[in-house]
Amino acid sequence: MELNMDNAAGGQARLTAYRSGLLYFIGAPSEGEHAAVHCEDGLLVIEDGRIVAAGDYARVAPGLEADVPIVDWRGKLIVPGFIDTHVHYPQTDMIASPAAGLLPWLETWTFPTEARFNDPGHAAEVARYFLDELQRCGTTTALVYCTVHPVSADAFFTVSHARNMRMVAGKVLMDRNCPEALRDTAESGARDSEALIQRWHGTGRQMYALTPRFAPTSTAAQLGVCGELAQRYPDVFIQSHVAENSEEVKWAGELFPGHRSYLDIYDRFGLLRPRAVYGHCIWLDDDDRRRMRDAGALAAHCPTSNLFLGSGLFDVARARQCGMHLALATDVGGGSSFSMLQTMNEAHKIARLCGYNLDAQSMFYLATQGAAQSLGLAGQIGTLAPGAEADFIVLDPQATPLLARRTSQAGSLEELLFAFAMLGDDRAVAATYVAGRRLHVRSNEIMQAQTERVVAWV
Repeated sequence: MELNMDNAAGGQARLTAYRSGLLYFIGAPSEGEHAAVHCEDGLLVIEDGRIVAAGDYARVAPGLEADVPIVDWRGKLIVPGFIDTHVHYPQTDMIASPAAGLLPWLETWTFPTEARFNDPGHAAEVARYFLDELQRCGTTTALVYCTVHPVSADAFFTVSHARNMRMVAGKVLMDRNCPEALRDTAESGARDSEALIQRWHGTGRQMYALTPRFAPTSTAAQLGVCGELAQRYPDVFIQSHVAENSEEVKWAGELFPGHRSYLDIYDRFGLLRPRAVYGHCIWLDDDDRRRMRDAGALAAHCPTSNLFLGSGLFDVARARQCGMHLALATDVGGGSSFSMLQTMNEAHKIARLCGYNLDAQSMFYLATQGAAQSLGLAGQIGTLAPGAEADFIVLDPQATPLLARRTSQAGSLEELLFAFAMLGDDRAVAATYVAGRRLHVRSNEIMQAQTERVVAWV
C-alpha cells in the first residue's frame, strides 16, 4: 500500500521510497544519445541520507519490504538538486540594484552592503534567508562568497551545517582598491582563511573555498599567500572572478603588467587547478579557454548577471570547442534570480545570440551532474545513482497554468525539460530534499497533502 507521508513530517524513516518520474545523467548529452536516465514511473529509495536504488517502479518496488513507506509524487519529476557554482550570499538584500555597469555597481551597492557583515547576528539572519531561498528554488549545493569578515563565513557555515547541506564557501580576500572597512592584509587574510579551513573544511558536509574577490582587489602579495594555501590544502576549492567586464580586464592589465592575460595572473600565482572555479570568463581567448581545460578549472557561466550588468555574452560554443569545463550559476546579487531554471532560460537565449543552440538536457546536465563532475564531486551530488548523497528536488509540470498547458502537450523529454527551463521558476519546485530530509515543500503541496489525508480519514 502506498502511503502519503514524508520523512520530514513524522520523523526520518531509515528506509523511504519516492514514486515519481525520475531523471539524472550518466554523461554529457552533447557527447551521446544515452546520457540521460529517465523513468516515467520511477522509484527512488533512500536510506540514512543516501540513495540505495533508483529505477522503474515495476523493477524496484518488488524488492522492498512491505512496511517501507512510499511517498507518492506521481505526475511530477524528481531530479538531482541543482548546483549553483557562483553566488554571493551577502548580496541577497541588494539584488536588482540599478547601476551603470560592474565597477559602479560594486562601489554604489556591493561594498556598502557587505560592510554590514562584521555583525555576526546580521550575517546569520541573511544566511538563513539565503539558504531558505536556495531551497525554495531547488538549489542544494552552491559555491558561495562571504565577505572579508571571518564572522560572515562562520555564520554561513553554522547555518548550513545545521541543515546538513553540502555547501562550499569562503571568506573574501581584498587588500586594496576597496573601502577600509572591507580591507584585510595579505597576512591577516591568509591567517583567517587557514583558520576557517581548519574549522570548517570537511566538517559535516561543509567545504572551504579560498576566495580572492578578483585580481584588482588583491595585491601580488595576497595572491601569493593564497597560492601557498592552495598548495598546502589541495582539496579545498578556489573561487574568483575573471574577464567579466571589458573595463575590468583593462584595469587588471594595468595593475598586473607583463602578464599574457587576466587569467594568466591567477595561473602565475598557482590558482589555476582542479577545483578552481572562475566566474564569468567572457573575455577570454581560445588560448585561455584551453589553459583552463588543461588545468581542470571550471568556468561558472552567469547569464542573468551578465545581461543585467551588460557585461557581455558568454560563448558556449567556443568554450565547448576548446574543451573548457563549464557549469551554470546565478551570481546573485548581480544575477537577478536565485532560480537555476531562470538561469537556464537566459543561458539558452545568450547561446542563441551567439549563434548556438543550448538544448534543455544539456542545461539540466550543467546544473547537476556536469557541475558535480567538474567540481570533483561526481558520485556524491548531482545524480540519483545509488551511493550518492540524497539531495534531490521534485519538479511539478503543473505548477502554473501556462506550464501545465505546455507540458501536457510535450511529446519528448527534451520538450518537457525545455518547458521547465523557459517557463519555470521557484513555483515549479514542489519540494527540496537534502540528505534525504525534506527541507522545503511548496505551500500548495502542503494543502494538497492535508486534503488527501482528510479524504483518506473519511
